Amino acid sequence: MSMPDELSRCLVLNTIAAARTLLRRGDAKMKAYGVTVQQFSLLAAIRYNPDVPVMGLAQRILLDRTSLTRNLDLLEQKGLVRRMSKSAGNARLCELTEDGNHLLDQLLVEWQQAQTGLLRGFSKEDAATYLQMAKHFASG
Repeated sequence: MSMPDELSRCLVLNTIAAARTLLRRGDAKMKAYGVTVQQFSLLAAIRYNPDVPVMGLAQRILLDRTSLTRNLDLLEQKGLVRRMSKSAGNARLCELTEDGNHLLDQLLVEWQQAQTGLLRGFSKEDAATYLQMAKHFASG
């Protein structure tokens, strides 16, 4: 078997290519709303995990500390997120502002349409298998 054939079936290289393509498509959709896919993910994480400290959110959406801080700063500057101190300890919590909630509602509609488009041509079983494999590799 020649090396190019082996490389064309490499899980890592194909995953990187797929991730870049999906991220590029997602960012293009989100650009009209002034956010990135990572920021969309962070907005959703904040809404659906209201009592989870900031660092816990980062772990849930697999965002490194630097990216988390940069994206939170940007979202806060845009008036979409508000950081608050937790009453006990150093932990910081975030909440969406009214504008942040309104924007996330719009983004969720865009996201759902994008998901439908991405899955077009795949069976439910194929989609479930892909998601299962992606989650397996993402978990460690």
